[in-house]
Amino acid sequence: MIPVVLSGGSGTRLWPVSRASVPKQFCELFDESLLTKTLRRLGPLGPPGLVGARETEVLARRVLRDLALPADRAYFEPVGRNTAPAVALLCHLLLLDGEGDATVGIFPADHLVADEESFRRAVTLAARAAARGQVATIGIQPTRPETGYGYIEVTDQVFLAEEAHDSPLEAYVARGFREKPDAATAQRYVEAGTFFWNAGMFVFQVDVMAALFERWMPETWAAIRTIEHDLSNLDDVYERIEPESLDYGIMERLDEHVSIPCSIGWSDVGSWDEVARLRGGAGAEAPGVFEVGGGGSFVFPFRDRVYGLVDVEDLLVVDTADALLVTRRGSSQKVKELVSRLAADGRPEATEHTYDLRPWGRFEVLRDTERFKSKVIDVDPGQRLSYQSHNHRAEHWIIVRGNPEVVLDDQVIRLSPGDHIYIPQGAKHRIRNPTTEPVTFVEVQLGTYFGEDDIVRFEDDYDRA
Repeated sequence: MIPVVLSGGSGTRLWPVSRASVPKQFCELFDESLLTKTLRRLGPLGPPGLVGARETEVLARRVLRDLALPADRAYFEPVGRNTAPAVALLCHLLLLDGEGDATVGIFPADHLVADEESFRRAVTLAARAAARGQVATIGIQPTRPETGYGYIEVTDQVFLAEEAHDSPLEAYVARGFREKPDAATAQRYVEAGTFFWNAGMFVFQVDVMAALFERWMPETWAAIRTIEHDLSNLDDVYERIEPESLDYGIMERLDEHVSIPCSIGWSDVGSWDEVARLRGGAGAEAPGVFEVGGGGSFVFPFRDRVYGLVDVEDLLVVDTADALLVTRRGSSQKVKELVSRLAADGRPEATEHTYDLRPWGRFEVLRDTERFKSKVIDVDPGQRLSYQSHNHRAEHWIIVRGNPEVVLDDQVIRLSPGDHIYIPQGAKHRIRNPTTEPVTFVEVQLGTYFGEDDIVRFEDDYDRA
């Protein structure tokens, strides 16, 4: 089986932690990123692939590298066109590789699954159904009436059952997909017992899905089929493709498909209310959070900052270096509206962080003024920055951790914690980390312009020269 992660979307409901520059799936909301958790979860099913956005390619490739996963099936769309074109692109490229009979599973990058054993059992059963020509979905047993999810309705007809298990899972013939309901309809769905949350997981054979695209989305499929194997014309083709979800474009039109209802501890982590529920702690239970009166609040802290809450109840407080969100529990779905207001006002905080992740590590801006700019820069083990120069600034570097090598105008200089080096304006330079431990240094820029576009690259390990 080929498990494939779809890694698009901006996750604006989880602002200010999730932003366009570092979307939800790359945020460490639960000790590691959601994408990392997803790839770990899929690993036992087969080497995972990924279809993501080009604007977050650097972030995705970092995760793959950190997990020592191959990147030969990592594809990056120039613009987002929803899930149907992403799946069509994947199928087309697999067909070009002669893998039309391969079984593929499609999984969102930004969901949580607590019961991974039951998840893999459900996917394995879905793969068996796919081998019989079906498109199989994973239906989540609802725990409450939910108006924010679509539903899958199933019949009582068992298509396939799990073998050799005390409580076997079963794949049922589905009646179809149901739109996000109102509250009364959601209650009726839960009471009926035949409606399950649509988790956006699909399992199928490549040639079966390709035939469905040709039948139900012929214009999209015809365009996708013109994409060269080396992706050289990908940008041009994607400009002609209309956005569409796999649900609307294919799944809702099927004469028949099957679904495996299951309870796997699933969450789409779609709001701060959900994050608070999953993390399970009220404000006073978290280190650095102190309450006097009130109660029931949740704080997502920034580093080791101290928070004081006095006579307030049921608040969600989410803090970052440059933005603070305060909302009542139950209202966090409105965060998306707030982000739209910020963007309309031209606030960079709507989409950008004070830190930036790069292929070689990361940096965080400490101060950005007309006279100087300062950063903390981390270089991962075995990585190095491009060999570059700047036209408008000089730099001072102070090493605070690790033992890097600096190349300054072709001269190699070895440094240790406490050492300082001056990079004159216009000088060619790079820093590299030849060790197995991280390198951290503080950079202070002086000059007339401090934009990230003031870089002339002469050599680069990541094809940016």
